[in-house]
Amino acid sequence: METKSNTFLETEPVGKLMGKYAVPCVISLVVAALYNIVDQIFIANAAYLGSYGNAANTVVFPLTVVALAVAVLIGDGCCAYVSLCLGSGQKERAHQSIGNAIVLCVAASILITAVYLIFQDPILTMFGGRVNEETFQYAKEYFFYISLGIPFYMFGQAVNPIIRSDGSPGFAMVSTVVGAVANIILDPLFIFGFGWGMMGAAVATVIGQVLTAVLSAWYLCRMKAVRLEKGSFRLKGGLIRRFIPLGLTSLLSQISMVISMAAVNNMIQKYGAADPIFGQSQYAQIPMAVVGIVMKFFQIVISIAIGLAAGCIPVVGYNIGAGRKDRARSLFTRLLAAEAIIGGITLAIAEFFPDQLIAIFGAANESTYYTEFAVKAFRVYLCMMILACVNKGTFIYLQSVGKAVASTLLSMVREIIFGVGFALLLPVFFGLDGVLYSMPVSDVLTFMIALVLIWRTYKELRA
Repeated sequence: METKSNTFLETEPVGKLMGKYAVPCVISLVVAALYNIVDQIFIANAAYLGSYGNAANTVVFPLTVVALAVAVLIGDGCCAYVSLCLGSGQKERAHQSIGNAIVLCVAASILITAVYLIFQDPILTMFGGRVNEETFQYAKEYFFYISLGIPFYMFGQAVNPIIRSDGSPGFAMVSTVVGAVANIILDPLFIFGFGWGMMGAAVATVIGQVLTAVLSAWYLCRMKAVRLEKGSFRLKGGLIRRFIPLGLTSLLSQISMVISMAAVNNMIQKYGAADPIFGQSQYAQIPMAVVGIVMKFFQIVISIAIGLAAGCIPVVGYNIGAGRKDRARSLFTRLLAAEAIIGGITLAIAEFFPDQLIAIFGAANESTYYTEFAVKAFRVYLCMMILACVNKGTFIYLQSVGKAVASTLLSMVREIIFGVGFALLLPVFFGLDGVLYSMPVSDVLTFMIALVLIWRTYKELRA
């Protein structure tokens, strides 16, 4: 009888496994989030781009998240399913699901790239790109080159969780870090050295994504727990229907953020025009640039929250498959505590050091209106970060134990019903400030629902 290579997931201490899997996953996701925010930092500090380039970056950012959403739908779903298969000794299903996931990812990435290139202008307009003409032109330039890199970006992001499910979280982290480091090195060279502006920022990003994709492809040829075969890549509808639902929460957490960003950007454009300060053409791009910065900072923090939970997926899935609910319950407790701590640290930084945060994004080159609005945005938008992190950890943990429906519904309520709903409703009463209030209000209401699901999950894991 063949020995399962991942049996250590059932025997090693839960705390040790959480560190081994979650830490590399956190680093991988944070580094992936840094791709865009690093671009924004260098763009903001280039005097010839400034807040116009910053606002353009904000417009394009949700469109990269669309590609990421599809990639994690496939990759996280496959990761969860492979872990369950390996825990129950079904290696045949494991390698077939990986092959199917790769084919789906490549096909989806080509389709998204084609749509972006063909419908560039209306897509950018939909996401608030026409706040003024300078912002729109910078957004077009940046978006064109970013679109060309979508296939590499999606492949690297989809394969990353698959590599973790194979028992190599360290390599998954390294493949992402290599690409991000290349981006950080090339950004200042292209933007300041060559003077390539938005094109330089985008090209640096794409080169980093290509490096990550190449390393990911190299690993797929050398997997440990399973071996890919020619037949692995033959699409099987029944198999796809098994792992895709397990990635729905990851998809919705990303795609709903896109919908929320679109709503936020359009509300900023609408109510900024009615503001006595930001209604002036020379300041019109400031609210969009600032909210984009705050959302990027939030994205980094939420990447930590997601990484803590997603890193636990292989461990939880394997132990559920092996009948060890006690270990899955222990891991849930540790996860919720870690999420609350991360949220608390973030809250302290946002409330006490907003001036220092905004200074990183070229505040010295901007008007006082830029800094004043940014300080308010950090303090209001992020005031419920503890609940936001706990909510996110709960979504993903439910996904890892196979509760795809509960996880998906909770994610939809938070991101679409509350997130988009309040982003559209509150500005009607509070103007630009209403955009900022929409985040904390949504997190408080979601946490009330999440508490019920947390209690039920503990009850089931004690059975």
